[in-house]
Amino acid sequence: MKFPWSALLAPAILAVTLAAPVAAQGTGGATCDGADLIDTLDPDTQETLRREATAMPHPEGLLWQATRGDTVIDIFGTYHFRHRLTDAHLDRLAPMIAAADKIYLEVSSEDQTAMQRAMAENPSLMFITEGPTLPDLLGEQDWQHYREEMQARMIPGFMAAKFKPLWAGMMLGIGPCEAQSGAFEAKGIDMLVGERARDAGTPSRSLEDFEDLLTLLDSFPMDDQIEMIRMSLAWPGDMNDLSYTIRERYLSEEIALTLAFSRYVSEEFGGEAGAEGFAMVEDLLLEKRNQGWIERLDAQVTPGDHVLIAVGAGHLPGDVGILRLLEQAGYTVSRVPL
Repeated sequence: MKFPWSALLAPAILAVTLAAPVAAQGTGGATCDGADLIDTLDPDTQETLRREATAMPHPEGLLWQATRGDTVIDIFGTYHFRHRLTDAHLDRLAPMIAAADKIYLEVSSEDQTAMQRAMAENPSLMFITEGPTLPDLLGEQDWQHYREEMQARMIPGFMAAKFKPLWAGMMLGIGPCEAQSGAFEAKGIDMLVGERARDAGTPSRSLEDFEDLLTLLDSFPMDDQIEMIRMSLAWPGDMNDLSYTIRERYLSEEIALTLAFSRYVSEEFGGEAGAEGFAMVEDLLLEKRNQGWIERLDAQVTPGDHVLIAVGAGHLPGDVGILRLLEQAGYTVSRVPL
């Protein structure tokens, strides 16, 4: 099973945002339909979200190029689960992979293998190994609801009970249809880019150390983690529709709109706790990571390098998105047709 960073806080962090820490097996993928939840909002709310999205730097687009002197950085915003255009996107990236001197993923293929090994050797990285488990922490009513949701995602109750709450929230963040269709097992574009890079003789590199990422996840206060699960369970919408909305808006390259919608759902249905949770996740798992990635690139990219970066698309737009941070580092950033 592949455990996605992608959907932390079911309505709050998206499949376009974070990378999957455990390599997947298989080649399947979701083919689930649904309703676009943005289209179902009232016109005034839709307009508000579009204004918010448009105000963000670089609100739309998946493929970009940054240049500074004779240094070239190609940037692709990924969706970590397989979808109907995954192979087409990989074909579009193929010449960039072949031309790159350095290829960066959030976590390189080699480090993903090392992360798998670390998790196998130390279950406490992902699971509660001592003390109260989720049936105790959630209480009977929420536990039963949570167990049913996890079973709908083909995760048995005995395993669901022992997930650390943050990891449990990640599992809830993908719709049951996609989970049943093989989304946890299929290879997403990030893994496929890593494989192509290896085959081309330019093994992928990590933008961050996976040990630091695991430590970061463990740093979330337990009470906040439990509240994330409760907010996900309390959301009245259909998670299949949410997954459909995020995927289709990604394929339309409307990344800032997806983030604005995510914030709206968190605040509208989670109240003050939802707003605080979204802000915390945005700060720790988006903005601070973005800043760390640019610092690593600045230290490792030398003049004249041709570089390819493939990271979750939610990291691209915004005042602290990697595109704006590259501009602040002296790069000229341009959108490239996908």
